[in-house]
Amino acid sequence: MPDIELARIPAGSLMLQAARGQGRRTVALDSFEIAVFPITQEQMAELLGEGEEHPHPRRPATHVSWQRAIRFCNAASEWEGFEPVYSFDGEDITWHLDADGYRLPTEAEWEYACRAGSKGPHYGLLRDVAWTAADGLRAPRDVGGKMPNLYGLFDTLGNVWEWCWDLLDPAVYGDARVIRGGSFADGPSAVNATTRRGERPRAAHGDLGFRVARGAFDANDVAQGWSAAADEERSLEA
Repeated sequence: MPDIELARIPAGSLMLQAARGQGRRTVALDSFEIAVFPITQEQMAELLGEGEEHPHPRRPATHVSWQRAIRFCNAASEWEGFEPVYSFDGEDITWHLDADGYRLPTEAEWEYACRAGSKGPHYGLLRDVAWTAADGLRAPRDVGGKMPNLYGLFDTLGNVWEWCWDLLDPAVYGDARVIRGGSFADGPSAVNATTRRGERPRAAHGDLGFRVARGAFDANDVAQGWSAAADEERSLEA
């Protein structure tokens, strides 16, 4: 499988928007690693055996559900000799925070890595850093075709939406998971560092992909802006 190139993101903090516009919260982040590019068609095909042909090997893998992305993470971990992060109990998936393998980023990690220290909705002129509706495309483009952010990450904005680990708003949307970044089909209102949308875990679309992260933590149920207890509490809110 082609190597997954990772960038080391320094520790820091950011203000993260809460669900339903319920204010903002400060999230402290430990250092972690995140993929320089979204996972590509070639990487997806060669690791999970999804067909022998990948006519656009450097384009982001799309039509990938959240659950399929989770399975890719475990497969990539096993391939490279890391401890798999996720375990399965039917439809329930558990994140083992002390495992050192590949995983989906939390949305706090995703936004912090996307911003790379920038304060505005974009880390550069949108036409220079992101494939958007303004480019008149009908499909994603090869990764790395626009300018990177200051952490050296490509395509965090535009090209394809990217799955995160977190639930969107369980009280309203049930098991829907956060997607971030916008796509080639979206305009500036979606292609920015703060827009948060969600999709069901089995949803798969032509403008939806993912990138992976790595980083293990000592806590039992709290890491990088995510908390199992907070998920449970939010699921009970009216």
